Amino acid sequence: MNKPIVLKTGIVDVKFGVNVKLVEPLNLYGCSIGDDCFIGPFTEIQKGVVIGEKTKIQSHSFICELVSIGHHCFVGHGVMFINDVFSEGGPAAGDKTKWKATRIGNHVSIGSNATLLPVSICDHVVIGAGAVVTKDITEPGTYAGNPARLMK
Repeated sequence: MNKPIVLKTGIVDVKFGVNVKLVEPLNLYGCSIGDDCFIGPFTEIQKGVVIGEKTKIQSHSFICELVSIGHHCFVGHGVMFINDVFSEGGPAAGDKTKWKATRIGNHVSIGSNATLLPVSICDHVVIGAGAVVTKDITEPGTYAGNPARLMK
C-alpha cells in the first residue's frame, strides 16, 4: 500500500504585531501581520504578504504571494487573490517572474467570495460580494459585478 506525502500546515516564520487574534486551523508562512488584526479559520496567507494594522480577514480566504493589504481593511469570507494571470495560456508552473502584484489601500472592504486579479486599489473602496476585480481602482467608491464596476 502506498503512503501519501503529508505536508504540514500551520504557522511558520510569521512576523506578528501586538494583539493579533487567529482562529485555527490556518496556514500562514513568511508573512507579516500588523497590530490588532484578526485572521479567521481556514485561511492561507503566503510568503511576503503584508497585512496592515486593524485589518480583519474572514474564513476561507486565500492571500497569495505579492499581495499587500493596508490598514483598517476588511476581507470577507472566501476572498481569493490571484497572482498568476496565465499570461502564456496556462499556469506559470513555478516561474514567479510571470506573477504580478496586488496592492490594496487603506480602509478597503472586500465582500465575500470576491476575486481579485493583480490590481491596485486606492483607499476608501468597497468591493461587493462576488465581484471580480480585473482592473486597477483609482477612485474611491463602491464597486460590484463581473467585471467590477463603480456603482452610481
